[in-house]
Amino acid sequence: MGERKLDTEGCQGIKFKNVTLEVFSCMKKKLQAYGIEVSSGNSGVLEGNGIVAHFSWDGEANLSIEIKERPLDTYCGQVSGKLRAFWRECQGL
Repeated sequence: MGERKLDTEGCQGIKFKNVTLEVFSCMKKKLQAYGIEVSSGNSGVLEGNGIVAHFSWDGEANLSIEIKERPLDTYCGQVSGKLRAFWRECQGL
């Protein structure tokens, strides 16, 4: 396993709007298929592929994800881009 970097300079938190229960469930399934374990419930930890992040969904429409660790060769934009791609796919966009 490659080295991981604690995200001390911090990736900006990623916020998603219009996240219905269906979209939230879809995103969790896509993350799991991508090799990332997802805590059950509306908040918890995403962990896998060298990434550790905390997520929180308000149960209605707003999802926040904060990246805590990532591989040294992975940029914040790569992680947020993948999350946004999953969100768009789950939205049917």
